[in-house]
Amino acid sequence: MALMITDECINCDVCEPECPNGAISQGEEIYVIDPNLCTECVGHYDTPQCVEVCPVECIHVSPDHKESKEQLQQKFLVITGQAG
Repeated sequence: MALMITDECINCDVCEPECPNGAISQGEEIYVIDPNLCTECVGHYDTPQCVEVCPVECIHVSPDHKESKEQLQQKFLVITGQAG
């Protein structure tokens, strides 16, 4: 499941540099997460790093992008060029 940032985001800039896949970027009003790049840090860390550092707890699982841990692992392998 990809993560999403809700409108409770305060634009504190701490989540973006924590994402190992570069999935987080500044949107028009708040930060956004690209679901095609978000693996919830599977393959990199045990927990999503953006969630760990978010001071307002505005990062949640996106109901629109449900993926199993196996699917997230496969996405990690593709993103990092290790699939095949």
